Amino acid sequence: MAARALMFQGTGSDVGKSLVVAALARAFTLRGLSVLPFKPQNMSNNAAVTADGGEIGRAQALQARAAKVALSVHMNPVLLKPQSDIGAQVVVQGRVLCTAKAADYQDLKPTLMPRVLESFLHLKSKAELVLIEGAGSASEINLRQHDIANMGFARAADVPVVMIGDIDRGGVIASLAGTKLVLDPADSAMIRGFIVNRFRGDPLLFSEGMRQVAAFTGWQAIGLLPFFKDAARLPAEDALGLGQPRERKIGAKVRIAVPVMPHISNFDDLDPLEAEPDVDMIRVRPGEVLPADCDLVLLVGSKATMADLRILRESGLAVDILAHARRGGHVLGLCGGYQMLGRRISDPNGLEGEPGSMDGLGLLEVQTELEGKKRLQVVEGRSFDGELLRGYEMHVGRTNGPDCSRPFASISGKHEGAVSMSGRVMGTYVHGLFSDDRQRTAWLGRLGGTTSGLNYDAEIDAVLDRLAGHVEQHLDLDALLKLAR
Repeated sequence: MAARALMFQGTGSDVGKSLVVAALARAFTLRGLSVLPFKPQNMSNNAAVTADGGEIGRAQALQARAAKVALSVHMNPVLLKPQSDIGAQVVVQGRVLCTAKAADYQDLKPTLMPRVLESFLHLKSKAELVLIEGAGSASEINLRQHDIANMGFARAADVPVVMIGDIDRGGVIASLAGTKLVLDPADSAMIRGFIVNRFRGDPLLFSEGMRQVAAFTGWQAIGLLPFFKDAARLPAEDALGLGQPRERKIGAKVRIAVPVMPHISNFDDLDPLEAEPDVDMIRVRPGEVLPADCDLVLLVGSKATMADLRILRESGLAVDILAHARRGGHVLGLCGGYQMLGRRISDPNGLEGEPGSMDGLGLLEVQTELEGKKRLQVVEGRSFDGELLRGYEMHVGRTNGPDCSRPFASISGKHEGAVSMSGRVMGTYVHGLFSDDRQRTAWLGRLGGTTSGLNYDAEIDAVLDRLAGHVEQHLDLDALLKLAR
């Protein structure tokens, strides 16, 4: 018997769609239902590798974890990964299809709907309930033609919709009622209920507001969902999460500086470190100064390595990093950050823009050529100090040079990454390094700090359990099941 399905769309971006779907996935799973998440189209440079060597958005990976199921490329059949000024990389069912600018992608979308529906029907055959997340704002009627992410999908798949509004940003009554107003009547008819998210204060003060939204729209009120503070402990879907303010950790023994470049990717590599009480992480943007007293400079991934390297130089941050290294500071590059640390990066086929090459930071005696098939693989091995590691690779490019003779890790019997002669500058293609408690503990010890004993995976699951209890308390889950079909 095919699964029931229910779609959650939003009045805007970052209203909490991803988190609500993750919460409901865990809540309904704990009720004994087999649940699968689905997002027709996602735009994010934060991605996860599936067991079959594909990639999906990090938000769908978290939702799958909430549902206690393995990752599948069908959970996010279209993933757009913004890439410098050449547009976005278009990933379809886990594999790179092409790179397209915005206008070209609009023309491409009609050809993608059959693949989206194929993936949706595949998931429906595997579960009792499919929870679907929309993208951006449902009220962007200028993009309605050929839409595959919101109402276009809901109509094509005949799936009822629940609309989510964010009261924390203000104007939630107008945003929900306005969405109803601007939508085509046939689209609006797909919406059956609404949720007001991120409420702070006494819920009784907004009871009249809930009634007014229901009166304006004719939609069923599913609930007023209070702000969930621990959401910050979960991996963010996209770079919007990097803009959230962070409190400095006074007394922390380890200070890590992270340059935040415009095309930063897979930045959930930072989350396990930020969860450690003894780590004070400073995010440094172009135009700001790298702290002189940091213990480690961590260069993370980039979807446009050469463009971000250019900005690193133009902003003066490259000079700061070189000065940090001269003082004997530690530098670690992950994926694109590893490529930046080398002597040179070349892009002969124009994968990131115009074909060409440029000098790297020169802190590692290696050079990178951006070519070949994209490597997507879960990996296990040992790092240079003999400690076990587990993570994943997601990159294009081959890196070689003298420092590769001092590998960062051994994976499947092969050398991976590079270590400088001083031992203080290192690069690796392995993401998820600090999610491995063994590696995080070793790095904190190396930098003069101590671990809290955090089991990072267990902590994420504990937060998801608390989140499930949160929605059980404040949303009408029985009503959601009745709306699903």
